[in-house]
Amino acid sequence: MLKSYKTIRSEGYFLLEEKRSRFIARARPVSTEQEAIDFIQSIKAEHWDATHNCYAYSVEDGALYQRYSDDGEPQGTAGLPMLEVIRKRELTNVVVVVTRYFGGILLGAGGLVRAYGKACAGSLDNGEEIWVKPCLEMKIPIEYHLSGRLQNMLLNEKFILAGADYAEEVTFTVYVPKERRDFLEKEIREITGGTLRSQVIGHKNVRLDPSGKVLEDE
Repeated sequence: MLKSYKTIRSEGYFLLEEKRSRFIARARPVSTEQEAIDFIQSIKAEHWDATHNCYAYSVEDGALYQRYSDDGEPQGTAGLPMLEVIRKRELTNVVVVVTRYFGGILLGAGGLVRAYGKACAGSLDNGEEIWVKPCLEMKIPIEYHLSGRLQNMLLNEKFILAGADYAEEVTFTVYVPKERRDFLEKEIREITGGTLRSQVIGHKNVRLDPSGKVLEDE
């Protein structure tokens, strides 16, 4: 299971015009390197007549893969600046392709670096940065008179409280990052005086916006 990581919510688009050249940037969240490669190929097929289709991606798929291509632009003026934008934002599992239609006026190395970097950043902004937290989905039953203390702890410690079932006792459904399970169980024991009852019922990649709000599955 991966640790928590930051990516984008959906496909992003950005159009930049610079000295008659058009830079069309597309960003997409991906889960594997092959998905990134497939996206790059689809853009190249769509914009087969473009002057350049430059790309950069960062994917953690068993290992961390970071690749880029200038696709005929002067070395270091396109793909690498795009990858640097991705790295500075600490994004993972994302690919960006910037398609350029040359407008007849040379931009120079510095102009190209700025244009590709700006186009890449614009597409990532449009795609909306989010956090993905691979979590255990846990059920925690507890007696009514202790449920308030448990709920307050869950909220104060920023655990993701997905729901509560009120029957003979209260059963909370909680999304717990794997690395925080031991801490949660220690807190439950303190609240209950040593009793621990909890059950892992599944795994879920929980998506959060920058404020920490859970995003519903789309």
